[in-house]
Amino acid sequence: MFALFIIYVIVEVAALVAVGSAIGVLWTVLLLMAGSAVGLVLVRVQGKRVMEGLRAASRGERAPGVAVADGVLFAIGSVAMFVPGLVTSVLGILLLLPVTRWAVRPLVLLAAARWMPTVAATTSRMRPTVIDGEVVPESAGTPDGHRIIELDAQDFEKPTR
Repeated sequence: MFALFIIYVIVEVAALVAVGSAIGVLWTVLLLMAGSAVGLVLVRVQGKRVMEGLRAASRGERAPGVAVADGVLFAIGSVAMFVPGLVTSVLGILLLLPVTRWAVRPLVLLAAARWMPTVAATTSRMRPTVIDGEVVPESAGTPDGHRIIELDAQDFEKPTR
């Protein structure tokens, strides 16, 4: 994790030095401020659009995979906008634009498809086993007070969900 942070700092400093030497320090600062302003507007506008897509998916009007992929890309772009730096601002703005999300969405869906069997296998072990049954009152049973439990082969099959 520390190595990723060091790489992030090196990339951001290199980008700032390169842009600053190409267009000047004042223009670089103005570029950073403009990027933040554009990012804030995009977060607000696209946030509403992504939330509406998630609502439409919950109503069955849109494919849930597409809506969730857009939500993931929007979340990554929003977080990138709040991380200081020129490279992360550009990455954030790109992920907040609908055209870029449309282009990157198949990669997210592919990654999710590869990752989901692992998640499904892990979470299926975490689910409790449910045994269908019914509550029998204490008074039920044979005349000598013993309880009768009736079972058949179907009771031993794995329950379906």
